[in-house]
Amino acid sequence: MFGNVFGKKKSTASTVSSKSTAKPSDPTQTIVNLRENIKTQEKREEHLEKKVDVLVKEAKVKLAKGDKKGALFAMKRKKLYEAEMEKIQNVKMTLETQVINLESAAQNAQTYKAMQSGASTMKKIRNEVGLEKVDDVMDDIKEEMELASEINNAIAMPVDPLMTDEDELLAELNDLETADLEADLLKPAPRVEENISLPAVPDAKLPTLAKNEAEELRKLEAELAGM
Repeated sequence: MFGNVFGKKKSTASTVSSKSTAKPSDPTQTIVNLRENIKTQEKREEHLEKKVDVLVKEAKVKLAKGDKKGALFAMKRKKLYEAEMEKIQNVKMTLETQVINLESAAQNAQTYKAMQSGASTMKKIRNEVGLEKVDDVMDDIKEEMELASEINNAIAMPVDPLMTDEDELLAELNDLETADLEADLLKPAPRVEENISLPAVPDAKLPTLAKNEAEELRKLEAELAGM
């Protein structure tokens, strides 16, 4: 007796152990199995519907023949099949609910894995980069830019060997300008020729003088000559 009892307890324990260690099946395969089960239930439901239709016809025929007992028996069987169909509908609803929940859970699991992978990748990148490394890189970039600017300025600087003597050359130019100014001041002032406008010589012949006037002119000339 005790052996049977202990044996039953051992069997129960092994059953519990097997259930606890069983690995969960693939959600996708589970969803496929549930959908196949739903199709099986639908086929069974269609079969029961046909039987219900047959029993309704049978009850009508027996009632028409006056076999009320046979008609009543057919209606009872019809009720049994309808009750079974109602159970099938409840089972289908339960299976559909499981499918929806599993699909949602599977989608959530994929989303979780994607988010977890993204978080791990971000953490890895952050560990590889680090704030201090970023600061060092930015400092290096700034230093390189400053060096590049200095190099560009050095390359753009004009090469003039006399650039250091510009002050002396400017002083020499000032001396030359001063000497030229003094020379201009010592030069004599240029003579300004006055432009005297004379009357134009007439092209026409002078009019002939009268005889008296000509005579007096000769006398005057002779007097002047004798003087």
